[in-house]
Amino acid sequence: MNKLKKIFKHDHADKGTAASSSSAASTPTQSNPSSTQAATPAVDPAHASGVLLTTNYGPITIALYKDQVPKTTRNFATLCATHKYDNVIFHRIIPGFMIQGGDPTGTGMGGKSIYGGKFEDEFDSSLVHSGKGVLSMANSGPNTNGSQFFITLGPTPHLNGKHTVFGQVVDGMEVVDAIGSVKTGEQDRPVKDVMILSSEVF
Repeated sequence: MNKLKKIFKHDHADKGTAASSSSAASTPTQSNPSSTQAATPAVDPAHASGVLLTTNYGPITIALYKDQVPKTTRNFATLCATHKYDNVIFHRIIPGFMIQGGDPTGTGMGGKSIYGGKFEDEFDSSLVHSGKGVLSMANSGPNTNGSQFFITLGPTPHLNGKHTVFGQVVDGMEVVDAIGSVKTGEQDRPVKDVMILSSEVF
């Protein structure tokens, strides 16, 4: 864990402001979240600085922007701490764009926040989709955040102001890239399951 905390201290200062675009390019979406069971987190997610996602392709360490977007990071950290993402697949992968997961139904139509349903967007001008490894919320329109999230595989400035950025991959980007290059079929769904095996909050 000490190693993870050292990784988290990575400098994230070089995040430029990219212009938002009304491009019709693909966007990470979700709809009609299903219910999830309540559980007591092993740690206080409100103070979580990061998360370690262990996938069947390897580990991914993510720093959370808890000071800038506290409601979104608390939601994600709580879902991780209560094992809601364990054995959940990345159901949508688009090479060069993003990998999307966090839906316990695996359909892209499910997932519920810790707040009992959908919750509002949190935007901070310093947090933009500026490159690889940006962690952001998938949604079905303004203020429809649930449990689904995505990690970018490159700059996606057309998503700025539309999806809440709340973290950054600080270790394991090679794992994200490997996941981003898997073979997919209809609706950008991987032919073979890509799965989050477990998660650890720190």
